[in-house]
Amino acid sequence: MSTSDRQGHENPSGSALAAVRPNRASARHLTIADVCAELGISRSTFYDWRAKRKAPPCFKLPNGDLRIRRIAFDNWLSGLEEEAA
Repeated sequence: MSTSDRQGHENPSGSALAAVRPNRASARHLTIADVCAELGISRSTFYDWRAKRKAPPCFKLPNGDLRIRRIAFDNWLSGLEEEAA
């Protein structure tokens, strides 16, 4: 059974589906680059927000890289909407 058969989608190249449905790990944890791209901000702005405790909650991997849980990021954005209202 092919990947497209299991998912119910016709996708000969696989690239379009990957762009629409990221793999499970990347959907649960975002990199700093992912967050910056989604918000349209620079990396330095993210780190400024983090220093001021205005950024979404992060956790550090053993190699020192930061990750943001998708649910924490979505909750953080929702909180900003409520503050603006």
